[in-house]
Amino acid sequence: MLHLKVFTNNGQQSAVEKPWRDQKWNEEHMGVMRQSLETYKPNRSQNVRTANILLLGQIGAGKSSFFNTVNSIFRGKITSQACIGSFGHSVTLKFNPMVPFTYHTPGYIKNPALENKIHCVAFVIDGSTVDEMSDKILKQLKDLQITVNQRGLPQIVLLTKVDKICPDVNADVTKTFTSSAVCSAVEKVANIMGLPRARVFPVKNYENETGLVVGINILVLEAMKRCLDLADDFIEEQV
Repeated sequence: MLHLKVFTNNGQQSAVEKPWRDQKWNEEHMGVMRQSLETYKPNRSQNVRTANILLLGQIGAGKSSFFNTVNSIFRGKITSQACIGSFGHSVTLKFNPMVPFTYHTPGYIKNPALENKIHCVAFVIDGSTVDEMSDKILKQLKDLQITVNQRGLPQIVLLTKVDKICPDVNADVTKTFTSSAVCSAVEKVANIMGLPRARVFPVKNYENETGLVVGINILVLEAMKRCLDLADDFIEEQV
């Protein structure tokens, strides 16, 4: 990964000449990725029918919007189906608004089988507020991460609202990996969470768009693919 910062004369960060993360932006690549995720099946030998991905993040970070964005991609149109729930195609997205999960919580299973456990955790962080994150939120994230680490769960970060970090990305989401502002946000979040930068995925959720956008789809599909790769690894390790 190449990390560069370039400043214009007025002190503002601008684009870098070489992308700091390689990415294909064409429709063919998007189609291949979408097909791969549509046909995804977890490790059947462990009787696991779905990969369970837990989304963790503060209110307003973009958890439900991410769900709706994923749903839109596979439905082929902009949808706003649900604020909480699950997603088909052998993948389940579960939400947690940073509140304790106890035996009183609906759906609680005391001794879950592997198929009922969480297989990967995605921390959802608002990229536009990285520099303004309060000590309280930071502590909540780290406390949650301690619990996740204790359970040996793989984890990534979904860095949302990247269009609000950089005007160039707002105009064209394919500028994400040539934006030094987004690169800087990725690096900061990676340091906060103690994760490799390769585990931090900049994404943009559908908000004002009336139709699907290839670039937005690709960012989200890349993040989903990594989640499922990590979920597969976790499931296989439970043998």
